[in-house]
Amino acid sequence: MNDKQNNWPISRSDMAETQASTIQPLGQELVYLMAAGEVIDSLAAVVRELVENALDAGATRITISLWPQQWQVRVADNGSGMNLRDLQQAAIAHATSKISTRPDLLNVRSLGFRGEALHSIAQMAQLEVCSRPQLDPSIAAQSVTAQSDAAQGYHIRYSTEGLPKQSQAAAIAPGTIVTVSHLFDRWQARRQVPAPAQQVKAVGQLIQQLALCHPQVTWQLEKDDAPWLSLWPGPTAKTMLPQILRNVHDTDIKELKAAGLYLAVGLPDRCHRRRPDWVRVAINGRPVTVSELSYALINSFRRTLPRDRYPLCFLHLTLPPTQLDWNRHPAKSEVYVQGLAAICDRITAAVTDILQLDNLSDAYQTQRAGALIKAAEQAGEYAASRQIQPALLAQPTVNLSDALPGDLPGGLPSNLPSDLQAIAQVHNTYILAEHAGGLCLIEQHIAHERVLYEQLQQRWQIVPVESPIVLSDLAPEQVERLNEIGLEVAPFGDSLWAVRTVPEPLSQRADCADALKELSLGANLEAALVATACRTAIRNGTALSQPEMQTLVNQWQRTARSLTCPHGRPICLTLKESSLAKYFRRSWVIGKSHGI
Repeated sequence: MNDKQNNWPISRSDMAETQASTIQPLGQELVYLMAAGEVIDSLAAVVRELVENALDAGATRITISLWPQQWQVRVADNGSGMNLRDLQQAAIAHATSKISTRPDLLNVRSLGFRGEALHSIAQMAQLEVCSRPQLDPSIAAQSVTAQSDAAQGYHIRYSTEGLPKQSQAAAIAPGTIVTVSHLFDRWQARRQVPAPAQQVKAVGQLIQQLALCHPQVTWQLEKDDAPWLSLWPGPTAKTMLPQILRNVHDTDIKELKAAGLYLAVGLPDRCHRRRPDWVRVAINGRPVTVSELSYALINSFRRTLPRDRYPLCFLHLTLPPTQLDWNRHPAKSEVYVQGLAAICDRITAAVTDILQLDNLSDAYQTQRAGALIKAAEQAGEYAASRQIQPALLAQPTVNLSDALPGDLPGGLPSNLPSDLQAIAQVHNTYILAEHAGGLCLIEQHIAHERVLYEQLQQRWQIVPVESPIVLSDLAPEQVERLNEIGLEVAPFGDSLWAVRTVPEPLSQRADCADALKELSLGANLEAALVATACRTAIRNGTALSQPEMQTLVNQWQRTARSLTCPHGRPICLTLKESSLAKYFRRSWVIGKSHGI
């Protein structure tokens, strides 16, 4: 009995005789071309790699020039530069000065480290590098000839293998100029996806993100020999955001610096976004995509922004290299981070800290206040008679003795010291308060709503009621939501339900049944807290005594997020004393103001 008769598998020698092997090792050139295609996939990828090299070289001024139709890029910097020997090896595969051993790979501190960038670019385009090193201080005392030889500039053109094919001396300033031309000539599909216009747009977005990470750098971006974007340096990312975003001013942004954490946010009562396109995260000088960190930022702004709005914020973390693994994606935009839960908790605490009410004596002049002063100034009639008009004498005055006595629900003692001093109520809606730096106008309903919301977050209590509250025509989903927030609901007849426990703030209200129906329409407990706070807060049109106003102001100042109500509406309008002085021309001298 033989193998063939029993359908036994064919031996290796028989297979070799009948069929040649289909698995063949790839040629070195094809291997490098595939690797280059993974690293360099767009104009933005070229710019990213070259700019990262410039930043690693300590550059403080970087100029990026684009010629999209010619598929040409040039990046010039004033960094440390390279000598001739380094230039000759710069584009060889996996040649780098940044790591050399396995421990170095686990302790990456530079932006680039793989030694792939210039070699990959040489595979995809024509690469030229012109560089001159900065003069070493140890050589400064030597002869002029020695200085000239040590700081000589060179211009090198590279082959597709990354080897120098043409070299000559060049007279340039210290730094490096890299020119990439005929990009993707060998891979035409890369010129179509993404579309060239989108690739150019991606370059601009990349530079904006890198500028936030490195605000000390002067950035200049040119397109077809015309200026496109210029960003001037500053101490922090806060100085960069107004240069990047329209209608965002320095006073709209607040920053916080802590150990290993920098956070700049647009104050929610002044600026926010329709999309989460400006929730930016960076780690150790590099823009990254870490969904957990982005979600932590967005979630930290819950109940401080209007519905379907997102924050404007930039988070920059400085973490130990041993806590990171950059060797995940060729673009290095994705990274493994250890201890994400603890970092997210720090982010939440930082956002809470940054959203507290500022010290009003040094408060920022808001845009709305500026617009208000400007509008009033334009409408003012400075040539009017100085006599008091009879019509003004006929205006009735406010009788504060008619205000309701007593303290606000859940309030603190009204005699606590406070930065703000309530002095009047306007239209039974706004509380006018003064401080050392000017005036504040506070809407009483939403200020109280913020106070109650944060109190309910700390102590959500469900209490029994003496007589069950009967609700009718509730959908099964509404009954389920009431059960989810802790209420005891039971059938009471045909399309009737008896509610035997209610939230403590609603237990004594005459409209408790309406409030319960409102709660049944909410999405979750968070929505129930907001709805309860809104319904329980004092209404606009309610007269308040001076102690009641002061108590509310004290409570509001102590909330964790004082700028907006849980629905995202701004609570306070601040008028600085300097703005009032400007409007009333108090800076004029006596003689000039009296026409002398």
